[in-house]
Amino acid sequence: MANAKILEMKAAKVAEVAEKVNKAKSVIMFDYRGLTVAEDTALRAELRKENVEYVVLKNHCVRRAFDQLGLDGADDMLHGTNAFAFGYEDAVAPARVLKNFIKKAKKCEFKGGIVEGKVTTAAEVEAIADLPSREVLIARMLGSMMSPISGLAIVLDQIAKKNDPNAAAEAEA
Repeated sequence: MANAKILEMKAAKVAEVAEKVNKAKSVIMFDYRGLTVAEDTALRAELRKENVEYVVLKNHCVRRAFDQLGLDGADDMLHGTNAFAFGYEDAVAPARVLKNFIKKAKKCEFKGGIVEGKVTTAAEVEAIADLPSREVLIARMLGSMMSPISGLAIVLDQIAKKNDPNAAAEAEA
């Protein structure tokens, strides 16, 4: 009877982890050994600001959740002490925050992750961390789209002023 209850609890935990992984745009796995309580608290606060969930989970529970979701290739990462950062809104945010933290603290290291449903290596996670945020990319794209339009507007205005001397006098007044 007790074993059935324990198995049921474990199955529920695996289902919960599978749901988190499925819902997240990215899951970054990292080794958190060596962090003091103060550093861990600071890291959690930084991640929370970016709407990233930071959780320490048992490897076998995560492995079973990955198996349920059909994610192959992550078994090599699920050894030793692992923490998981779930990015639900921005796929880059967990990697970016963790990379900045690792740089400052000189502790922890990436083990890999799952980004947009694809298993990624530690090197790929580092590369992802260097990407600008979604908002910055959108702003850059809009800026590059607006540049030719504003240039065209200036040229058309100059042509209009050249062809109509009264318009130039009115604009100066």
